[in-house]
Amino acid sequence: MSGARYPWWLEPAAVAGALAVRAMGATWRVETTRDPGYAAAEERGERFIFAFWHARLLSLVYVRRDEGAAVLVSRHRDGQLITRVLERMGFTTARGSSTRGGEAGVRELLVAARSGRHIGITPDGPRGPAGIVKEGLVYVAARSGLRIVPLATSARLSWALGSWDRFRVPKPFARLVVTYGAPIAVVEPDEAARERVQAALRSVTEAAVRCSGERA
Repeated sequence: MSGARYPWWLEPAAVAGALAVRAMGATWRVETTRDPGYAAAEERGERFIFAFWHARLLSLVYVRRDEGAAVLVSRHRDGQLITRVLERMGFTTARGSSTRGGEAGVRELLVAARSGRHIGITPDGPRGPAGIVKEGLVYVAARSGLRIVPLATSARLSWALGSWDRFRVPKPFARLVVTYGAPIAVVEPDEAARERVQAALRSVTEAAVRCSGERA
């Protein structure tokens, strides 16, 4: 392991980060709503691509922990730490993005899909613009054959950071609303499919926000 690429503090920081997420998440009161179509498919054991905005990533790392889902992580420098934290939370990772190393990340996700794993993608990450679905999500769905499930979380008691997407961090003991939308099949990864997924993801996020009473 190269010290220049992987600084000495990376693993201790990843351990601390994962412990912090688990400790904070254990205090949340999680309430889940599922679209009937998704609930029925989940009961049958169907695998999905879960799509969620980058701003709401943290709470889902806790909610979907220890399931072995494959998550796409940026090749930017901060992606190294995120990768280590996610792996300690029970995820597998694929490194890539829409701007750098994307093709390698897509190949890794397709391998994960063939092995029977769920996939998680933040379609507006890693750098935005916030709330805009990029083409990679529908491309992976069309290539893998997995349906996309729009997924959102919301908590009224949360911190909104000063990042490009106003990254949300639910406060300890917050009531966390988790909302799963209807599965979306993608045959052709065209603009119509991208817009359909974007509209569904915005709708499920608005529903979660209304339910929780989250403030902007």
